[in-house]
This record gives sequence, C-alpha cells and structure tokens, in this order.
Amino acid sequence: MTLDDARDDFSRMHRVFTFHLGVAVALSWMTTLYAACYAPWVRNIRALIEPAAFDRTESTLSFLFAMPAVLTVAWLSVHFGREVLRRSRTLPNQALEFSAAALVAFGVFYLSIDRAVAALYAGL
Repeated sequence: MTLDDARDDFSRMHRVFTFHLGVAVALSWMTTLYAACYAPWVRNIRALIEPAAFDRTESTLSFLFAMPAVLTVAWLSVHFGREVLRRSRTLPNQALEFSAAALVAFGVFYLSIDRAVAALYAGL
C-alpha cells in the first residue's frame, strides 16, 4: 500500500464516518426537540426519572441537550479537523481508529436517545 492509497482510504472512511455521524446528530436533535415539547421543565428532572438519585440535581435543559451538543461539537470537529485527524494516529490501523470513534459516537448517541425517551416517559 502506498501513501496515496492510504490517503484514499482515509478520505473514504472519513467521508462515510462524517456522513453517519451527521445523521446521528440530526436524529439526536430531532428526538431531543420532540422530547422537549412533552417533558416536564423542572429544576431536577432526575428526581422524576430516578427517585433513588435524589442527590444528583440536573435540570431538564441540561438533561436533554447536553448529549446532542456533545455530538454536534464532535461532528463539527471531525468535519473541519480532517487534516489534523489525517496526521494524528493513535492506533496502527485507520480502520481500527474509525471503528473506535464509531463506538464512542454510538455510545453518546445512545445516551442522547435514552435520555430523551426517559424525559418523554416522565412527562406522560
């Protein structure tokens, strides 16, 4: 594999990853905004969702919008930081790097959707 082939592989994987992360960001924001319409706007929504977690106070605003904001910042950094990502290597294989990034992004996406659904159930 030559250096040009590696760059083409990086471009292809970066384009696919950026597209799918963008779809996840859009779905996360749509679910969160839908949940925001029906969720109770209280100072401590954690007490409504988990009565045992009364010591951790979290408002509805931060409960719903923190994870989509993290996903959006990650998507923007991946999109605009393409050349920085191309130069920095943490794992020996690019496919492993993109796989690890996809697992982390999916985890944050799952937390975002889970929080939105929990807020929806608290509102019902």
